[in-house]
Amino acid sequence: MNTNAKYLTWLAALLTLLLTTPALQAETSATEKPEYGDYQDWRVLGVSHRLEKKFVRAIVGNNAAIKAGRAGNTQPWPDGVIIAKLSWKEQTHSRWPQAVVPGEFAGAEAMVKDSKKYAATGGWGFGHWEGKNLVMNDQEKTATCLACHTVMKDKDYVFTEPAFQ
Repeated sequence: MNTNAKYLTWLAALLTLLLTTPALQAETSATEKPEYGDYQDWRVLGVSHRLEKKFVRAIVGNNAAIKAGRAGNTQPWPDGVIIAKLSWKEQTHSRWPQAVVPGEFAGAEAMVKDSKKYAATGGWGFGHWEGKNLVMNDQEKTATCLACHTVMKDKDYVFTEPAFQ
């Protein structure tokens, strides 16, 4: 696939994601999928496609994350930043087979920047949402998250490059 086709596929996936998320929330009950917490109104920092997991993801941030991203203040990210990764299983668009779009919601994870509280893990705490509650991961799960993010130590452990820069 050439660069333009890849770009158009990602653009279509992002637009579909942004346009369908509220509809997904309205159509499903809390027992079918987790309720969205505060992050449902956060703004997009970027998007990603986890090839090995076959996930389409929107990476969103709280106001502190958006402000830091827009200012280029990400080396390091300031305390108070929360970055959420919202994941959907990938699927092919029913009328546009070249496009990968969000399918079933797979979950929401978080990185919370607090350089004092999480000093042992590069200043970041790792968690996930259970309903509307952000639950911070235990030490074992945090170690798993940090092991993956360590390759990005020179970027303050964050894979996402804010898309609006």
